[in-house]
Amino acid sequence: MNIYGTFQKPIISLAPMEDVTDTVFRQIITSIQKPDLFYTEFVNVEGIYNTGRDKVIRRLEYDVCEKPIIAQLWGIKPDNFYYASRFVQSLGFDGIDINMGCSKKNVYSKYTGSGMIKADRGLVKEIIESTREGGGDLPISVKTRLGWDDYDMEWIKFLLEQDLDVLTIHCRTAIGFRSKKILWSKILPCVDLRDTLGKKTLIFGNGEIHSVKQANEYAKKYRVDGVMIGRGAIDRPWVFTGKDDFPLLESFDLFKKHILLFKEKWGDSKDFNKLKKFVKSYVSDFVGSQEIRRELMETKNIDELLSGVEKLLS
Repeated sequence: MNIYGTFQKPIISLAPMEDVTDTVFRQIITSIQKPDLFYTEFVNVEGIYNTGRDKVIRRLEYDVCEKPIIAQLWGIKPDNFYYASRFVQSLGFDGIDINMGCSKKNVYSKYTGSGMIKADRGLVKEIIESTREGGGDLPISVKTRLGWDDYDMEWIKFLLEQDLDVLTIHCRTAIGFRSKKILWSKILPCVDLRDTLGKKTLIFGNGEIHSVKQANEYAKKYRVDGVMIGRGAIDRPWVFTGKDDFPLLESFDLFKKHILLFKEKWGDSKDFNKLKKFVKSYVSDFVGSQEIRRELMETKNIDELLSGVEKLLS
C-alpha cells in the first residue's frame, strides 16, 4: 500500500537533516507529538557496501514508534541505488526518498545531492529507475531545489516526467544569491506545471517553516500537498503540537530524556558534541538562559552535560 494515500492533506513531515534527524531525535519528537511522516538522515548508497558500512547503516535504525518513515538515500551509481533500495525495503521502511538537494560543496562537487541538477539527465533517470526497481512496491520520491544557480523549470519538468510519487521542492536554488532567500511563490509554477502535464505526483514544499499553523497556511496559499518543517523543529522540538510555548521545566526534562536516550542508543559511537546543537532548543527565552547555555556548551562529556541539565531540574 502506498503510504501517501493514507494521509489527509496537507501532509506535514519532519525534514531530513544531517546530524539532527536520527532515531533519537525522532523518538523525542514522537514522545511529544509526531508529524505525519518522518525521514532518516541521508544515507550514502556507496557507503552501504564499503568498509564504513556499519557506521552508514546505523543511520537507517528506527523504532516502530517512528513509523511511517521514509529512508533518504544519496549517491551516484545506479547499481548501488538498486541494492541499497532492496536493503531499505527489507528493513520495513515505508518509502524511499532520493536526495537531489543537499548543497554542501563536498556533496554537490561529486554530482550528488544538488549536483544532480547539473548531472547528465540520463544518469539521473537511471538512478530513479534503479531505485524504483530495487524498492519494489515502495513509493519513490525526490527532494531537490528550484535550480542550480537560477530557477530551472526544465529541471522540475524533467523530474515530474519521471512519475515520482512525491517531489519535494526546497524553495531556493543550490548556489548563488538565489540560494540565500526562500521564495515560496516560485513553487506555484511547479504545481501548475504538474497539473498541465497531468501528473499525479504530490508536491511538498520546504523552507523556513516554523509552525504547523504556517505550514497549513502555506499549503493552502501555494497549493502544495505537503509541507516539511526543518529548523523549526530544532528550535522547538514540540513544534508539531501546534503550541507556541512549552513549560520550562518540561523543556528541561525533555532535554534530559534526549541526552539519556542518546547515551543509551549511541554510547561512545557518536560524538556527544552533536547534542550541543540542541542546547538552545531546550534552554532559552528566560532570564539567565544565555549564561546557562554557555556553561552547557563548555561541558567536556555527556555525563557533564547531563549533570548540568539535572541541576536545572533540582
